Amino acid sequence: MRIALVILHADPTRGGAERYTTDLAVGLAGRRHEVSLLASSFPVVLVGADPVVIPARGATRARRYNTFLDNLDRHLDQTRYDIVHAMLPVRRCDVYHPHAGIAQEAVATGHLKHDAAPARLLSKVAIRLNARRQRFAAVERERLESARPPVVLCLSEYVKQFVRKHYTLPESKLRTLFNAVNLQRFDPTIRPEAGAQVRGQFSIGPDKVVALMIAQDFARKGLRQSIEALAQVDDPRLVLLVFGKQDPSPYADLARRLGVKDRVIFGGTTSDPQAAYQSADFFVLPTRHDPCSLVVLEALAMGLPVISTRFNGACEIMTDGTHGFVLPNPSDVDALAGAMRQMLDADRRQTLRQACLRLRPELSYERHLDQLLRIYSVVR
Repeated sequence: MRIALVILHADPTRGGAERYTTDLAVGLAGRRHEVSLLASSFPVVLVGADPVVIPARGATRARRYNTFLDNLDRHLDQTRYDIVHAMLPVRRCDVYHPHAGIAQEAVATGHLKHDAAPARLLSKVAIRLNARRQRFAAVERERLESARPPVVLCLSEYVKQFVRKHYTLPESKLRTLFNAVNLQRFDPTIRPEAGAQVRGQFSIGPDKVVALMIAQDFARKGLRQSIEALAQVDDPRLVLLVFGKQDPSPYADLARRLGVKDRVIFGGTTSDPQAAYQSADFFVLPTRHDPCSLVVLEALAMGLPVISTRFNGACEIMTDGTHGFVLPNPSDVDALAGAMRQMLDADRRQTLRQACLRLRPELSYERHLDQLLRIYSVVR
């Protein structure tokens, strides 16, 4: 098949959607399909996939998005593909795969990622004034309410409920395709020394128990709650290692005020998440909303027990108490601290680790590709 994958930026350091898309391009090319990756920027070289630059120019993010849509339409007018698979709202596609969740839901309830009422109010106003976010929702609605809507690939049953909430689509147009992991890359048996190197880089001793967080939206992913929970765990062995591009200053100040500044380590961005997983003892992501967190699945594949929440679609593969802990309330710092305390028990972690490793076949990227290609065959 001739397949077009559409994303705004083909930059795997930006987040899970971008990393998924670049990995998918390589994976489909490896299955001997003709793959074009349509994006506005390409900071990485992709093996086997054809990069097609779709310009996105403008003074504002909304303007750049509109320009991207216009240029994408022009390209699709001139180039025939068997499948157009879009990771963001676009005017023309056969498969819509909203990795960030349904755009209409983000407009309606995105402010709920905040705990405090004043912050929620400010966020609600900001969302209403956010031209690009409003445009995302409008384009999505126009496409999904059209006479011939695309197949919507839902990363989890959690996401599917939001599609049904906002749109009336036949069930044949809704498919659940759980995220997958490159098991060759995320294999705990390879590069075991990488973990020690990361620990050495940040002066983390071998006696420490490392809780790892990799996130691009610290507020939504629960960094504040993680630091507050860490402060409740009165054990100097426990440290929190955080990777992400966001400015950590407010969270460093919080750690300082709570007396745990030496136990919270900010690593900045990482181009080598496998090494980060190797350095850790468990993964923590008390998110308020996550369609299907790829980092959680990668952590499980690496044998890391996970603490997350029922608002994370990735937790649908987990059993609470077997692969880690699935918290019912992202704001419950006491419960998060209790889960962290249980992770301090080395024997318990080892039992959880073995259960996580047994999940690896279900996370297989090859299995994921098989499912996706079956969906493509129906769409065609």
